[in-house]
Amino acid sequence: MPIGGLPGTSDLAHAHDGRPEASWRAVATPALLGARRAGSRMGAIPGRSAASTGRGLQMLVDVLRYAVTDAVSWRLPVGEAVVQAWTLFKVTAVPALLMAIPFGALITVVTSGLVNQIGATSLLGAASGVGVIRQGAPITAGLLMGGAAASAIASDFGARAIREELDAMRVLGIDPVRRLVMPRFLALLSIAPILCVFIIVSGTATAFVMAVNFTEVTPGSFWMSFGTFAKMVDVWFAIGKTVVFAAIVVIVSSLRGMEAKGGPRGVADSVNSSVVLNVVCIVFANLAITQLETMFFPMEVA
Repeated sequence: MPIGGLPGTSDLAHAHDGRPEASWRAVATPALLGARRAGSRMGAIPGRSAASTGRGLQMLVDVLRYAVTDAVSWRLPVGEAVVQAWTLFKVTAVPALLMAIPFGALITVVTSGLVNQIGATSLLGAASGVGVIRQGAPITAGLLMGGAAASAIASDFGARAIREELDAMRVLGIDPVRRLVMPRFLALLSIAPILCVFIIVSGTATAFVMAVNFTEVTPGSFWMSFGTFAKMVDVWFAIGKTVVFAAIVVIVSSLRGMEAKGGPRGVADSVNSSVVLNVVCIVFANLAITQLETMFFPMEVA
């Protein structure tokens, strides 16, 4: 019998054994379920990534096929492509200039200290040629297109998908890839070389001004070393990189925008994911193309 209303031994044993076990189960069960769900989601990521890659490749094939057939049949939407090119150029031209100027100055500042220590200040021109043309211009243009242009394309397609315009076009027998994606594909591919050359000129001019005014480099030695190491094949590779980046941006942004769901939140998510995917794809594509350039066209002194 309990004394003074205190719980007995059996009550204490029940309180010690039962309640902690129940509380442990109450905590462990949601944790296990959460871990299981997280594991299933992580396991599904490779499958979803492969499916998205397949849809992107299919869209690229469709765009190229429509571009060829419409060009042969004189039905290429030149007017729409020009309008889209001007729209995309307006959102990327000024940021390109704002990024090219600091990049050219950065190359001069970083390399000037090293070349001054070894007494080879004339090599600042070579550093500008290699840095700006081979890497700076194409990667800057690619990141600009992957940011500003991708946001514009993904938001446009996302809004159309939310308003069910794309479904309405399919019901009417109009392929959205042919009517909407292809003009933007041609537009961004047409302005990509312009952006690349614009960044090359701006970055090199900035590097020249910084080298002549703030280091002991004469204009003649700068341009002589620039011409010694910079080749025309580097310019062509830079333009080719930018065109590849433009194709990646259009396909990824169009695909993510057309698959947007869930109202304005879905449009925002599609824009965010398109920008992130474009940056990642551009970095890996730049690495692959640079490796090919280094293998087949190694740097040589003219």
